[in-house]
Amino acid sequence: RLELARKRLVQAAVLTAPVMISGMLMHRSPALRLMELALSSFVVFGSGGEIFKKAWALAKQREANMDSLIAMGAGAAYLYSLPGVLRRHHHVYFESAAGIVAFVLLGRYLEERAKGRASEAIRKLIELQPETAVRLRRGVEEVVPIDEVQVGDLLRVRPGDRVPTDGIVEDGRSAVDESLVTGESLPVAKSAGDAVIGGCINGTGSFTLRTTAVGGDTVLSGIVKMVDHAQSAKLPVQKLADRISARFVPAVGAVAGLTFGGWLLAGHPAARALSHAVAVLLIACPCALGLATPTAIMVGTGQAARRGIYIRNGEALETSSKLTTLVFDKTGTI
Repeated sequence: RLELARKRLVQAAVLTAPVMISGMLMHRSPALRLMELALSSFVVFGSGGEIFKKAWALAKQREANMDSLIAMGAGAAYLYSLPGVLRRHHHVYFESAAGIVAFVLLGRYLEERAKGRASEAIRKLIELQPETAVRLRRGVEEVVPIDEVQVGDLLRVRPGDRVPTDGIVEDGRSAVDESLVTGESLPVAKSAGDAVIGGCINGTGSFTLRTTAVGGDTVLSGIVKMVDHAQSAKLPVQKLADRISARFVPAVGAVAGLTFGGWLLAGHPAARALSHAVAVLLIACPCALGLATPTAIMVGTGQAARRGIYIRNGEALETSSKLTTLVFDKTGTI
């Protein structure tokens, strides 16, 4: 998805640049207007085609979001400009239509890049899970894939190894670095009867553990699911943005219609009334709330995970902005 978003952005940027330059020249040359028509058509319906598809699908369900507003604004500017290709005195907005789509695609690309960086934190957590384990059966050690380990199996953990999965120490002594889960800066002593967590790093000792959880039931898997859920869950502010969008889009359409009607009633030509209605749609197009909110969530949870801070859910992330005091114990564990 990131590569596709980058490709669409590059295409839109390359094609929009000459249209913007031509539009700023305020020309009336038929050749230049034909060039603007051709390039903006590729941008609006090619690079930005997905926006119009989503807007049309929502329209058929009598719903609307920011894609609907973008499609309305860019589409109105494009359609209004078509007569200007043949009529020199008719103003054109091809640069506005292409520019809106290009800027929206820039926002979508930044959002996808933020998602990709946030996903790196999850991948790093998954990589902490060892791929193999040393299983004991009838006193014989055998190296097996971690997927073959079952609850109740005895596993040997050698010095310096990562603990293959959650379990209880059966025999031996060591100290285990559990900082990735607890934040504890010092290795924790382990002996018979103590619980150990998969993914943690064993110290200089060696011990045998009896498996208590495998696969998706381990603590590490639970952390991965928690971070993933925090990134995908909607925050209260996102739900507010969705509610605003559902009402904002019809409201903008209504204001544009009133603008068109008002200028007609004032005795102005239909072309001028339509140009003012299109201006209303264009001005309302920026969707910072719709783009910034999900991007902020992805960046926030991803940055936190890379620093060893795992956020349980979206509400916790939003609430954290109101924190004024953090309490630490003597070892620095939160």
